[in-house]
Amino acid sequence: MTQPVVLVTGSSVPEETQKLLRGTGLDLVFMGSSIDEQSVLSEVSRRTVPAVLLRGPAAFTPRVFAAAKDLKIISKYGAGIDSVDLESATAHGVAVMITSGSNAGAVAEHALALMLALTRELPRFDRQTRAGAWKDQGYLVRDFSDRIVGIVGYGQIGLRTAALASACGARVVIHSRTRAEPPQGMEWEEELERLLARVDILSLHCPLTDKTRGMIGEKQFALMKPGALLVNTARGRLIDEAALVAALKSGRLAGAALDVFEKEPPDPGNPLFALPNVLCTPHIASSTTRAAAQMGVIAANNIVSYLRGEVYDPRNFINPAVFKG
Repeated sequence: MTQPVVLVTGSSVPEETQKLLRGTGLDLVFMGSSIDEQSVLSEVSRRTVPAVLLRGPAAFTPRVFAAAKDLKIISKYGAGIDSVDLESATAHGVAVMITSGSNAGAVAEHALALMLALTRELPRFDRQTRAGAWKDQGYLVRDFSDRIVGIVGYGQIGLRTAALASACGARVVIHSRTRAEPPQGMEWEEELERLLARVDILSLHCPLTDKTRGMIGEKQFALMKPGALLVNTARGRLIDEAALVAALKSGRLAGAALDVFEKEPPDPGNPLFALPNVLCTPHIASSTTRAAAQMGVIAANNIVSYLRGEVYDPRNFINPAVFKG
C-alpha cells in the first residue's frame, strides 16, 4: 500500500507548510503547473490521497470525487473554490476548507496599487519615458482624492480595499449581496445599477458563482460614466471580456487593470493585451511573503486538524455538514 500523501496542485508551498504536513507522517506530491481534470484523476486514482492542498484552479469535478476514494479534505491555499464542485464534494463526504482572510491585506494593497496606477496613467508614462519622450506640461492626469470608488463585494478583501481607498481620500460606495453597515464616511448602495452609474472607479471583490458569472457585461458598461476605470482582483469570469474590450475601444471606459482573466493563463493573442489603456498582472495580488506564509500555515492546519477529527477554524469550513466530529 502506498504512503498517504497530501496532493498539492502546484509546484511549491512554503517550507513551514511542508514541515507542518510532513510532521504528521504525510508525504507531499507536487503536480507542477500543467494541471487539468485528467491529471488530477490520474493522481487520486493511483495514490492514497486523504488530503489535497489546492493551489490555483485545478478542477475537482464529479468524476474526480468518484475516483478519489480516500479523499477526506480539500484545503484551498486562498479563498476561491470555484474550481471545486461543492455539491459533489459534499455528497462524497469531502470537507472543503479555505484560508479565510489570510490574503485579504495583500489583495487589497494590490487593488489600491492598480487604482492609483490607472488614475495617474503610470503605464503610459513609463512607456513614453523609456522611449525617450519627456513630459508634456499641458497634459494633466486626474486626481485619486475625491473620486468615487465602488466596491462590489464586501468580504474581508472588499472591506480592506474600501478602507485603503478611503484613507487615500476616495469617496467609497459599497455594494454586496449581504447588507452590512458601512464604516463612517462610506456609503451603501443597494442596487448595482445605481452604483455603476455613480462610480469613477469600479473594483470587484466578489466570489465567482452562478449568480456572479458575467455580472459585468455590455449592459453594465453602458451604465457607467464615460471615462470610468475598472479594477478586477477577484475572478476573471465576473466580466464578459469581449464586452470589456469593446468598452475600452469605444472610450466608454478609460482604462482597466486586471489581475485575473476569463482563461488563465490567458492566450498571448488576447485582444486585451493590444490595448494601451489596460494594465495586466498575472494573478499575483496575493503573492506576498506574508500572505503566502499565512495561507500555507492555515491550509496545512486545516488538513492536519481535520484528519485528526478536529476543525482548525470553523470560519474556514465551506461545507461543515460533512463533519462527523
